[in-house]
Amino acid sequence: MKFKSLIKKTSNWLTATPQRSLDNAYKAALKIKEIEDNHFGGKKVSRENADYGDSVIAYFKTEVNGYLQKINMGLGVFKTSRLFLNISNIQESSQESKTERELQKNATTAAIIFEKLEFIDQVSAKYQSRYTEEIDSPSLVLAKPSLNEKQDELLNNQENLKKSGQPSQKIAKNPRSPNNDSRLESASQKTGVLPRSFINTLNKIKQEIDPKSGDSEEQVLNKYRKSRLRTALSIKFILLLIIVPLLTHQLTKTFLLTPIINQYFQNHEQVVFINKDLEEEAFRELSHYEEILKFQGLIGLRESLTEEEVEDKVRQKAQEITKTYRAQGIDSIGNVFADLFSVMAFAIVIVSSRKEIEVLKSFLDEILYGLSDPAKAFLIILFTDMFVGFHSPHGWEVILEGIARHFGLPENQEFNFLFIATFPVILDTVLKYWIFRYLNRISPSAVATYKNMNE
Repeated sequence: MKFKSLIKKTSNWLTATPQRSLDNAYKAALKIKEIEDNHFGGKKVSRENADYGDSVIAYFKTEVNGYLQKINMGLGVFKTSRLFLNISNIQESSQESKTERELQKNATTAAIIFEKLEFIDQVSAKYQSRYTEEIDSPSLVLAKPSLNEKQDELLNNQENLKKSGQPSQKIAKNPRSPNNDSRLESASQKTGVLPRSFINTLNKIKQEIDPKSGDSEEQVLNKYRKSRLRTALSIKFILLLIIVPLLTHQLTKTFLLTPIINQYFQNHEQVVFINKDLEEEAFRELSHYEEILKFQGLIGLRESLTEEEVEDKVRQKAQEITKTYRAQGIDSIGNVFADLFSVMAFAIVIVSSRKEIEVLKSFLDEILYGLSDPAKAFLIILFTDMFVGFHSPHGWEVILEGIARHFGLPENQEFNFLFIATFPVILDTVLKYWIFRYLNRISPSAVATYKNMNE
C-alpha cells in the first residue's frame, strides 16, 4: 500500500510539473512588473525611465536578470514536461472518451495557460535585446580580447558627450568596437603571437598603474556582477544538461516503456532470453547450481538428495533464473528506447539554449586558461594515460562490456578488439595535433612542462 501511495504521489507530482513550472515563470514575470510599476512608472527597467543613481540601476537590473533566468528555466521545463506528458497520454486518450465536463475543464485550463504565457511574453519581450547584449558583451565573455586603451578613451568621451547633451562621435571604423565583437574568436579558436596569460598580465599591470584607474571602480563592479551572473548561468546550465536527460530516462522507462514491454513479455511467455549470450549464461548458472547440490551432498555439507529431489530443486532454480533474465531483458529493451528519449531531451535543451552555450563556453575557457602550467600538464597526462595509455585497453573492454549489457546486445570479441586497436590511436593522434597546433601557441610553457612530466 505504501508503494502504491508513493507511486501515486510521484505520478501526481509529475503531472503537475508543467503547471508548477509555468506558475514559477508567471510569478517571476509579476515580480518584474512590480518593479516596473513601483520604480519606473510601468516602463522598462532602464536608466532612461527613472532618475536613480548607477548603483540603484545596477541593483534593479540584477534583480531583473535573476527573474529572467527563472522565466527561461520555467518555460523550458514547461515545454519539455508537456511534451513527454502528451506522449505518455496518447494511449489513454485514445482508449477513454472524455465527458463534456472534462472537456470544458480542459478548455478553461488552456485559457488560463494562454493568458499566463501572453503576460510572460509581454514582460520578457522588453528585455530580450538587453539580456542578449549582456550575455554577449566582452566583459561577460572573458575569452574574447578586451578593448585597447585608445578604444576605452573614445568610449569614455562618447559617454561624457551624451551626458552633456552634445552629439556623440561614432566609432565605426575601429575593427575592435563592441559592435564587431561577433567577428572575434575565443582564445581556444584563435591565438596570437604572445601567450594569452602574458598579455593578460600586462593588461592588468597597465590598469593598476593607470592614474585614472580610480574612475573605473564602477566598471570593476559591473564586471564582477556579470562574472557572477555568468558563473550562475553556467552552473545551472550544466546541471540542466545532466538532470534533464537522466530524469527523462527514468520517467519514460518507469511510466511509459516498462509497462508496455512487460505486457508484451506476458503475452509471449516463450520469450525469455533476448540473445544467445544470456541463454548460455543462464545455462551455466543452472548447471553450476546442480553440481553444487550434488557436491555438498557428497562431502556431507547437506543431506544426500535423491534424483527426484535434485530435479525438483533444479526446476525451482530454473524458474527463478527465468524470472531474473526476463526482467533483465525487459530492462535492456527499456534502456534502448529510454536512451533515445534522453538524447531527444538533451537535443531540445541544446537547441533552445544557444545563448547559455556561449556563456558556458566562455566560462570553461576561463577555467581552462586560468589553470597553472603544471595543472594543465597534469590533466593532459591523466587523460592520455586513462584513455590512450598502456593500461587503457582493459578500461575500454570494461566500457564496451557495460554498454553491451546495458542495451542487451551479445558481446562481440572481434568488434571489441577492432575498436580497441583503432579508436585510442585516433584519439591519441587528435590530442597530439591539438597540443602541437593550439596549446603550443597559447601556452608553450604548459607544453614544456607536459614533456618534462611525461619523460
